[in-house]
Amino acid sequence: MKKTEPKLLGDIIRESLQRDGIATRFDEQRAAYLWGDIVGPGVNRYTTRRYIDRGVLHVYISSSALKQELAFMRGAIIKALNEAVGAPVIKDIMLH
Repeated sequence: MKKTEPKLLGDIIRESLQRDGIATRFDEQRAAYLWGDIVGPGVNRYTTRRYIDRGVLHVYISSSALKQELAFMRGAIIKALNEAVGAPVIKDIMLH
């Protein structure tokens, strides 16, 4: 058996996801999961639902005032989510 260099488990998983063609979908789901960490617990408390469809993060907010505030911060939130994931998977955020 041929010896190979040791690899980190995270690197092995990433290679497997890329090989199977699901790395982007995995990153999208990770971005949706990280929403609460990025916006904080105060905003996350008013988040009722979130999902990603073709690079667009759809977020349902129960407070119309908060929804308005988040609309102004949309660009910064997108940038923070993409940096947290490490890939440009979120292209836009739709607030419902």
